[in-house]
This record gives sequence, C-alpha cells and structure tokens, in this order.
Amino acid sequence: MSGKYLVTGGAGYVGSVVAQHLLEAGHEVTVLDNLSTGFREGVPAGATFIEGDIRDAGKWLDSTYDAVLHFAAFSQVGESVIKPEKYWDNNVGGTMALLGAMREAGVRKLVFSSTAATYGEPVNTPITESDPTAPTSPYGASKLAVDHMITSEAVAHGLGAVSLRYFNVAGAYGAYGERHDPESHLIPLVLQVALGKRDAISVFGDDYPTPDGTCIRDYIHVADLAEAHLLAVDAATPGEHLICNLGNGNGFSVREVIETVRQVTGHPIPEVVAPRRGGDPAVLVASAQTARERLGWNPSRADLAGIVADAWAFAQARQEESGS
Repeated sequence: MSGKYLVTGGAGYVGSVVAQHLLEAGHEVTVLDNLSTGFREGVPAGATFIEGDIRDAGKWLDSTYDAVLHFAAFSQVGESVIKPEKYWDNNVGGTMALLGAMREAGVRKLVFSSTAATYGEPVNTPITESDPTAPTSPYGASKLAVDHMITSEAVAHGLGAVSLRYFNVAGAYGAYGERHDPESHLIPLVLQVALGKRDAISVFGDDYPTPDGTCIRDYIHVADLAEAHLLAVDAATPGEHLICNLGNGNGFSVREVIETVRQVTGHPIPEVVAPRRGGDPAVLVASAQTARERLGWNPSRADLAGIVADAWAFAQARQEESGS
C-alpha cells in the first residue's frame, strides 16, 4: 500500500537514495532540505521539494503524512569538535522542533538516521545494540541525544520509531551518490586519486593491531541501507523505539579498500602513511542481527568490489558532467 512520506535532508547522499527507493515503491515523497550540505540536483525527480529548515517543518507537516524519515543533520566529526554548538543546535534542537511538529500534526511514525559514532571506542566486536554508548565526538553525542529524545517521545506520546545506526555507507545508486564538500569518506577520497584530483591517499596509521596494520571498517552499500529504511517504516510500532545497527558484519582494512580501488579502476593509487588520527578505533564492525530479525533485512550487496564499482561509475559520470 502506498504512503505519503516527508524525507528531511533528502537532498543529501543517503536521503536522496532513500527518497528514490520510496518513489520506486510507489510512495508519495516530499523532500525538506535547506541545502546547507545537500544539493538540489540530488532530489529525485518525482519528489516534491521544499527548501526549508527542519525547525519549520510544522509549516508543511499535516495529518496526511504517514511517516517522517529524518536525515537532516550535520555529520562532520572533526568539525563537531571545533564547533560543538553547531551540532547541538542543529542536530538536537532541530530534531526537537521536528518531533514537536510531528506531535502537533498527528504523524506517529519516524525513521531516524543514527550512527555507529554513538558507540565510540567499541567494547566488543562485532558491536551489538546492547553494547555501551560512549561517543567520542559532539557529532556522535548529538545523535545519541536524539536517540534518547525519541525514546522519551515514544513512551510519553506513542511515537513509533526506528533508529538505524549506520556503519560505513558507500557506493552509489544510479544518479545518486556521494558528493560531500569537503569529502571525508575513504572510498570517494581514493577515487579522487584515480580521477587525478588528488596526488595520493593518506593512510592514517599503519601500526594498528590488525593484519595489515590499518583500520578495519564495515562497509554497507547505500542501496542496501535504503531498503532497510523502507522496512523500518513498516516495522515502526506505536510506543516503541527500536534501534538497529546496519552493517554487513565483516570488515575491510584501509589498505584492502585502496587495493580494491586499484583493481576496479585500473589506476595506480599512491599512498602516504600519516600519523594516526585521535579517536580512530582499530576495528569497527557491526552485528546487524536485530535488523535481520526485526526488520527482515537481508543486505545483498556486501561485495567490496561491487560497492567500489558503483561509486566509481558515479564519480566518473560527475566528472564528465562537470567537464573537469
């Protein structure tokens, strides 16, 4: 059965892919984005676009909406350390206003874009939802604060909510992929080397307690991630706040990612070893058992080469469009 959904931050990377999946499933989609980090061309054709702030969601949200999928947030870990007030104000204050607008309009389903950064330095591998949350950045802390807010809203006001804690999202879905500025994610950064936009890729630390000395991360294809959001809308239950990790349950090291990009692109990728960055755990891998059991989610694109190939096709297409 088709529904009507508000997608906040739907001009960004993950939000745009989820909006496209919703449209393909026959739903009516409205994207709300202030374009502070999103891109107008990222809004899928077929979606209604409102350029505006989540604090003003009450202007457009009404009882005809079945659910809100909430992606609007600042997400740069390093920036959050330098400008924590920006993250508390937008990520927490903005979401509080959104929850109020939802309550006022009688919209009682929410899917929230959370993050593995809520866990901080992991106690166990793979990480489960019951592991301690101890974020090491204001960004992670702001997302955890929102999770606590949502729990309270569910208990007090009957909201049905699902928080999805992403691990390393990567890849592209047709015309929708990563276009962050500045870019901070490994795969698009390595692809910039292949495109000639950067001389080498920096490897931050090669002395970690891992097989090749570099950090290991759990990569999930953005299309698998999007499918989890559609399942989460259906799973949202009044009065319950369900939290699910989204990952593939296995990890790839920084050097494995670089080597995979070499193989996919056919380009030599020079690398330069740099000092470790503070707060980078050696291994971050998810247990997604809860998502499998509660959402019926079965990611099908776990192959790293396939993830890189999709991202590479998107990066090449963007370069051709820009003529650079």
